[in-house]
Amino acid sequence: MKAYKIGMVVAEFNYEVTMMMEERAKAEADFLGVTIAKKIKVPGVFEIPLAVKKLLEDGDVDAVITVGAVIKGETGHDEVIMGQASRKIMDLSLEYNKPVALGITGPDMTELQAVDRIEKGRDAVDAVVKMLQRLN
Repeated sequence: MKAYKIGMVVAEFNYEVTMMMEERAKAEADFLGVTIAKKIKVPGVFEIPLAVKKLLEDGDVDAVITVGAVIKGETGHDEVIMGQASRKIMDLSLEYNKPVALGITGPDMTELQAVDRIEKGRDAVDAVVKMLQRLN
């Protein structure tokens, strides 16, 4: 397998969850022989697309993974954040012609459900590696 270089964007909001997701992603990258060449931490999921764009503009990464957790509050804010972030992330993948994995959990989940879904960090690495292999 080619030695792929991926970028990672991690949301700090709900960091008690996203740090575990990040660790799962790092472990899977090591297991697959993939290098996490660059990492950007952002305040929250809303800020992820700009950091994804920055990494995609860099010729040193083949793909990007996103890591975040959008937990339900008292309003529909979580649905707005997740809908807008995921749409922009998909648009950036198409614009730059590079895989970007959605390793963001939510919306409409509790903190306990978020902890149950920390393996999505690992799944994001698997998704970009599969896309890189199939597109190249």
